[in-house]
Amino acid sequence: MDVNTSRELAAVAAEAARAVGDRLRGAFRSRPEIQTKRDFHDPVTEHDKAAEDGIREVLDRLCPDSVVVGEEGGTRGQGAISWYVDPIDGTANFAVGLPFFCTSIAAAVDGEVVAGVIYDPVRDDEYTAWLGGAVCNGEPLRSAGARSDREAVLLSSYPTPRDLAEDEEGALRRFSRMTQSFATIRRPGSAALKLAHVAAGWSDVAYGTRVNAWDVAAGSLLVTQAGGRYIPLSGSVFEPGGYLACVGGFDLASSVLAEVAGARSAS
Repeated sequence: MDVNTSRELAAVAAEAARAVGDRLRGAFRSRPEIQTKRDFHDPVTEHDKAAEDGIREVLDRLCPDSVVVGEEGGTRGQGAISWYVDPIDGTANFAVGLPFFCTSIAAAVDGEVVAGVIYDPVRDDEYTAWLGGAVCNGEPLRSAGARSDREAVLLSSYPTPRDLAEDEEGALRRFSRMTQSFATIRRPGSAALKLAHVAAGWSDVAYGTRVNAWDVAAGSLLVTQAGGRYIPLSGSVFEPGGYLACVGGFDLASSVLAEVAGARSAS
């Protein structure tokens, strides 16, 4: 795909993401009723579903011959372009009033992510990536920062409850190694927004398990177009699994995550 078409798709994603911004800002800190999906660790609200419906309306209008793969509504439509939509990535934060959540929308063609937008409605920050670059609110992103674990800020929700259920002893052992190796570890609760912060160089490394394409597709392009590295541990950004991302220049080969992520993937 040519750069201009990629940028046009990024503009479509941005319009769709911003179309639900007012709704999410208005509902934020309203303590909406929470339902659950897989288990009580996996919340959803009426705003997740309504926001996805609003995003689908914009995508259907601006890009009618395409497929929309949404976290809440599943896969609908036909066409050469596939949109991966997470209306609220970080629902648990949104539901209780923690300001770390976002809307994530990515476009893919022939198995390649070609455009993506992550929109933080609380801060009104729009992270946009296409095949020719990555920006935040129009300013170029540069993914640069720490070079080693002992200097780095790691964003990670590992171990998750499911990681602990599968291998509690091993997961806690790996988490202990991460805690001792990195300068700081934070668990902010949104895979997409974590990747946006790595793309911006505001954090150095992001690591996660059990994500889906709608969580990470846009962020993966943001990181790589900003000069960082994104590694899908399942082999593809479109396959459920883990991911590892870091700023450009980070010594991943010497990082404890090279072993931790490898061990988690192998297990």
